[in-house]
Amino acid sequence: MFQRKARAAAKQRARQAAEADMQQWWTRANAERERYQWELTRQWQRLCGNDPEVVLPVLAEAFEDNEAPAVPVALNGAEVSLVVLAPGPDFVPERFPSRTAAGNISLKKLTKTERASYYTLTLCGYLLVTLREAFAVAPGLSAARAVVLRTDRVDAYGRVQVSCMLAGRFERRSFDGVRWDAVDAATVVNDTAGNLMINQKGAAKEPYPLDLRFEPELQALVNAVDITELTAR
Repeated sequence: MFQRKARAAAKQRARQAAEADMQQWWTRANAERERYQWELTRQWQRLCGNDPEVVLPVLAEAFEDNEAPAVPVALNGAEVSLVVLAPGPDFVPERFPSRTAAGNISLKKLTKTERASYYTLTLCGYLLVTLREAFAVAPGLSAARAVVLRTDRVDAYGRVQVSCMLAGRFERRSFDGVRWDAVDAATVVNDTAGNLMINQKGAAKEPYPLDLRFEPELQALVNAVDITELTAR
């Protein structure tokens, strides 16, 4: 305990060793940070440059928690092809909360026109959510071709049968200036889409499936989707 010089020398050696260790750790940490930053920058450049190997997985991951299942099918330059799976017309209830003339709460029975209108809004709403998310997470995209499918039934062979309810091409710039808080989803889709295809019949404007027999490109897009996997989400 009286060897003060030896103790001081030991402390000095310990301090120098600690500083050397810290410097080595700091050097390794900086090298690791630079490596991660380089990789992130490279991935960001590939994402902005519309590299399919980056864009498609990023979109697929972004869509995983959506209420309406969606999947990116292909990327052609700066244009992506998307498929959205929406619910059937039974998704819209037959009755809706309302009030009587006296102000009492009631469950009003919806007319056929009202149910058709709500179902159209559902289809358009699910589509718009998917489009906006796609443009948000993939900044290099300039346009999207999208189709909205719905599950009709499972046939005798266990295959899921779907119908194409809506299709169109949407450019990113068409969403600039949209008053999202003042207009409904159907209005936005009608005003922003190019080559919009939707089949509404009767006075109620009820949405019906599109006939894809003369739309080979749309049929090919639908065929490219694994419906079983999409419905399992």
